[in-house]
Amino acid sequence: MERSHARIAALALAASFSAAAQEPLKIGFSMSLTGPLGGNGRAALLAMQMWAEDVNTKGGLLGRPVKFVYYDDQTNPANVPGLYNKLLDVDKVDLIVSSYGTNVIAPAIPVAMQRKMAFMTLFGTNPNGRFKYDRYFQIMPNGPDPAVGLTKGFFEVAMTMDPKPATVALVGADAEYPHAALEGARTNVKAAGLKVVYDKTYPTTTTDFTPIVRAIQATNPDVVFVASYPPDSAGMIRAANEVALKTRQFGGAMIGVQYANLKTQLGPLLNGVVAWEVYAPEPTIKFPGVEQFLARYQPLAAAQQLDSLGFFLPPYAYAMMQIVGEAVQRVGKIDQAKIAEDIHSHEFSTVVGNVRFAKNGEWAEGRPLYVQYRGITGNGLEEWKKPGHEIVLWPKQWKSGDLRQPFDQNRK
Repeated sequence: MERSHARIAALALAASFSAAAQEPLKIGFSMSLTGPLGGNGRAALLAMQMWAEDVNTKGGLLGRPVKFVYYDDQTNPANVPGLYNKLLDVDKVDLIVSSYGTNVIAPAIPVAMQRKMAFMTLFGTNPNGRFKYDRYFQIMPNGPDPAVGLTKGFFEVAMTMDPKPATVALVGADAEYPHAALEGARTNVKAAGLKVVYDKTYPTTTTDFTPIVRAIQATNPDVVFVASYPPDSAGMIRAANEVALKTRQFGGAMIGVQYANLKTQLGPLLNGVVAWEVYAPEPTIKFPGVEQFLARYQPLAAAQQLDSLGFFLPPYAYAMMQIVGEAVQRVGKIDQAKIAEDIHSHEFSTVVGNVRFAKNGEWAEGRPLYVQYRGITGNGLEEWKKPGHEIVLWPKQWKSGDLRQPFDQNRK
């Protein structure tokens, strides 16, 4: 009888262990599903869901199915701390990752710090600069000094002009990401020996950019650098064409020009612009895995009416989750300190190539691209899938052509 009871108890214990092993491993995050960055947030979410499906097909993480728990932060930084506290206190998630973008990553960092969570983040420009949290990581490929790394290529391209430029105008939105990008730009401007003739921000509510471009034109700069979000990127480019801005190089760290919807809306208006990208379909670009990812992503995105090119954020959202998953699997348990330690100490093979992190959680070696848009004749999507329309000017190892300038003679 005792043996029978012991056997039943053992079976019950084994069953409880088995049930526990099958409990979902919950990964929590806020995501900008609505608001100004909602379109890109939804595209990032699709890529993350592709990763979860791939992982669960192979048995999950630590023998447990992966389950995402997420809420819409509405691209509103004020919503973020409450959502992460809810994820940790109410939903009891095992891991957290970030929403998309500097403005909504920054307010989540103090929560991660307070809870001592490993925190992998998605495309923020140095939000950890003031926190210096040692369990913070960033998947955007701008290098260990992200604001400087993000903008360096634009000014290195400018200094290839003959004669060299002498003056520069700096302009951007009055928000966290553009402020960081402009700060990085000022460092690179100083290194290049350029004279700043215009340096201003505009309110994020600005809708008419023509007066801004006219004010810039009045200073007659050789180079115009813009740090902007999607609506104002489109507004600045339209205004530059409307005013027929006369400058030798125009563009910058303009978010939005990487998206299919803005590429097709603006079409030929993009010709001549020099912009920051993280992928371009040029023959010189070889990031193993990204083409296969895009072949899977594009039809899914088209069906959901999301960014149908996926050149910008989606491969990096997938890679972010690859890194988290690999670290967890290698550590063998949910231990935030050990997971962070693992990410710091390993190189990861992802769909965007090999990634290793610097001490501050940024990429140890950056690879932002600067391209010049050329030869766009219409507003269709197919042009953008072909080489020859996003000429890589920088860095040298991926260069596919030289800068054509001045901007006002290469706009069309």
